[in-house]
Order: sequence, then structure tokens, then C-alpha cells
Amino acid sequence: MTDSDAQPLPATAIPPETGAVCVLGLGLIGGSLLRVLADTTSVFGWNRSMTTVDAARADGYDASADLPETLRRAAAIDAVIVFATPVTTLPALVAAVAEHAPRNLLTDVVSVKEAVTRIVAAGHPAARFVGGHPMAGTSHSGWAATDADLFRGAMWMVSTGDGTDPADWLRVAAIALAAGATVVPAADDAHDRAVAAISHLPHLMAAATAAVGAGESGLALRLAAGSFRDGTRVAGTAPALQRAMLEANDAALLNVLSEAIDRLTNIRDDLRDRGSVEILVDDGHRARLAYEAMSSRPPVPITGVTVGSPGWQQELRRQAHTGRVWVG
Repeated sequence: MTDSDAQPLPATAIPPETGAVCVLGLGLIGGSLLRVLADTTSVFGWNRSMTTVDAARADGYDASADLPETLRRAAAIDAVIVFATPVTTLPALVAAVAEHAPRNLLTDVVSVKEAVTRIVAAGHPAARFVGGHPMAGTSHSGWAATDADLFRGAMWMVSTGDGTDPADWLRVAAIALAAGATVVPAADDAHDRAVAAISHLPHLMAAATAAVGAGESGLALRLAAGSFRDGTRVAGTAPALQRAMLEANDAALLNVLSEAIDRLTNIRDDLRDRGSVEILVDDGHRARLAYEAMSSRPPVPITGVTVGSPGWQQELRRQAHTGRVWVG
């Protein structure tokens, strides 16, 4: 559907119910989504590990290890299918969806967007797909780490490309809202650049800090306190999950990594030549204060946009770049 022939859908069109939802992958993010939607939504899930499925069932949730059967069930009730597995596993899942549930609306909770969009387009060219990414998580993984409150108050990016269908976008946004999150509309490439800077680079910096600290001596680790603990928290995430996330966003990550290396190189030279770390410390302090100021205030809602009217995607993106959010 193009902007010219889209039927306007008012912001109030987001229903209190999201419709049925099928979650593929019941780790930290997918499992938490299954938990939080279960009270208000017809939701069921799939995981390849029977151990995980048994654990979810023992907790009272609807889960299966039979992928074709799960997808056929989703097709029969027009459930939104949510990809909640590492990006490296997606090609096989997309192929299964194309075979068993080709008409269903698809979304995801993967931390990169351009790579996922390419995988979906290659494996299921006719797919209805609206990407998503909740900015929530911990360093733990698996069903045991899942938490129905994980998304409460989190920002949830929902892809807003120029060709996005308005009804599909609203339905995916409704899932994020039902999980307790706030929606941030964005283009895939803008999202990937942003998360490279505020999520993926910190993973590499945490790994570097942890490796340097642990390489000193047992004395260093014994003395390690808050700054080491907080600065290395995400390094505790399973390495395979980190690699899948970081390597899938390689182009954007390379750019911000280069900037970080340049800053560190410059401050190393200043420390050697002038005994000063003033520039980087001052820049970082100002940036941290700006983050604290923004995060301490309630987000300002996006206004004046009718989803489905000409140019709605561009206007949502424009307002999101000023820090505004979609609250339904």
C-alpha cells in the first residue's frame, strides 16, 4: 500500500487486544513476551529445545517443540508471528513460515533490523513484515531468566519504512504497548546506527574492560567494585548471543568503533604528552548528563499524526528523531 491510497487510521485505532500472537523462540526476550501477553492475549510459543518447552509448560504457558504444527496453528487463527531467536537462526525459520504460514503478519525482537529485513525478503519475498526491537534485557538467558515485567517502561522500536502498511504497523505497535513498552518509530538503518552506538559498542567496551581487568591479577579482581561491575555487566551475556548480535550489525558497529578508537587514541596521546585526560572525560560527562536529563523526564508523545495518511511514516520518524515516542 502506498501513501496515496492508504486509508487513514486514527491513533485511537490501536485495539486493547492485539489479536493472537505466536512467539518463535522462548529465551529471555521471547519467553518474557509470552509471559506478559498471556494475561490479555491468545498467545502461544515454540522453541526447538524440549527442555525449554517443558519448563514453559510447567509454568502454565502454551508451548510446543513442533515448528510446522505451531505455524499451521498460527495460520489458522491469523496470529502475528514474532521471531525471537538469534539472527543466525532466522533463515530456516523464515523458510518454514513461508511454507506453513505465508499470509501471516511477521515481526521480530532481534537487536538489528537491516539484516533481519534482508533475511525475510530473501526467504519470503511476499511476507508482511514490520520489524521491532525492545530495548530491554539482562546478561542472563534462557527460560529461567524470563520476566513478565521485562518490557515495562522500555522503549520498543517499531520499523517505519516508507512502504509500511498502516494496519500492520498498528498491530505490531499494539503488541509492544500490551507488553508495557513505549513505541519508538524508526527506519531500519537509523535504528542500526543508533544501537551500534548505545548498545553494541558498549558490549565491546565491556569485553575490553573485563579482559584488561582480569588480566592484571587476582588482586585487581578482588578490589573490583562498582565501576568494574557496572562497566562489564553485559560481558556476562552468553558469547554466542553477543557475537550473533554484534556481527549482524557489522557496518554500523565498525563506524562507531572507529570513532571510539580515535577518541581513545587521542586521549592516550594527551595523557602521554600532557598528562591530561580532560577532553574525553569532559565530553563523556556532558553526554552522561544529557542522557540523565532525557531519561529523567517522561517522554513527550508524538502528536498530529494520523497513521495511514499521506506521509505518516516520515512524520513519525521525524518526531522520533526529536526524542518523541508513540504511546497509542
